[in-house]
Amino acid sequence: MPFKDKETRKAHYEANKERIKARDKVWRDANKDKVAAHNKKWRDANKDKIAAYLQENKERFAERDKAYNEANKERFAARYKVYYEENKEKKTAQYKAYCKTEQGKKMKRMKNWRSYGVNNVNDELYDYFMSCGKCEACGKEFTDTYNKCLDHDHDTGDFRYVLCRSCNTKDSWKKHITAI
Repeated sequence: MPFKDKETRKAHYEANKERIKARDKVWRDANKDKVAAHNKKWRDANKDKIAAYLQENKERFAERDKAYNEANKERFAARYKVYYEENKEKKTAQYKAYCKTEQGKKMKRMKNWRSYGVNNVNDELYDYFMSCGKCEACGKEFTDTYNKCLDHDHDTGDFRYVLCRSCNTKDSWKKHITAI
């Protein structure tokens, strides 16, 4: 039923909105693959337009998401609590297994250094620490990593030396190292 003008088409749609929406939903459900292919083709053809639209409305979307998250805070907390309880043992086992790997040990040690106040903790610092075979103050050989300490300035947080536990706790290394 073709319409001659926009107003007639709009009036017809408003009068039959529910019926039209129901009919369209039935068609979309029956033709999911066609709809998905059409949508993908349209998105691929309009990537630049979509990116520009998202960039222009970035702040508006951020505000919308923030308001939604704020309004649904309790719902999210309840859902997380259920998820946490259901997966608690699994996550704990995974974390314990990860902590036993080399990567896990590295991440844990670097996290501890940051919590102690060491600045610029990175892979290079970790590699340097692990490569040191003896105390940089007294020259004592390290037999294990328990006796190996990362010394840092407590005022600035800057790394200074890799020391043995004895030199680090007694500050006796200051006698041995003159260029500080």
